[in-house]
Amino acid sequence: QVQLVESGGGLVQAGGSLRLSCVASGSIFNIKHMGWYRQAPGKQRELVAAIISGGSTNYADSVKGRFTISRDNAKNTVYLQMNSLKPEDTAIYYCKLVVVITLFATNDYWGQGTQVTVSS
Repeated sequence: QVQLVESGGGLVQAGGSLRLSCVASGSIFNIKHMGWYRQAPGKQRELVAAIISGGSTNYADSVKGRFTISRDNAKNTVYLQMNSLKPEDTAIYYCKLVVVITLFATNDYWGQGTQVTVSS
């Protein structure tokens, strides 16, 4: 069984920084993708940043240049460094892990979420 545990959320003033961490544990093989998603009240969950097995990264346009995703393979941990935070970044941030099961099948795992609140 795979578990994801996020940490690092909190309350910060606009312009400030936070670093989120997500530790994956359990039977983890052949990771395809680790990423951060967020969901603000009344809005759909959206991709913030992702890093695939080869190391390539992908960011939402709204966070490019401000957020950086990184991964420590030895610790099965993915990080999200968030700088120059804006009130519109306020949301619950979720970690997602996609693991390859077979050639055509994957399993998705989600963390419990961590609240990020940016005050103006």
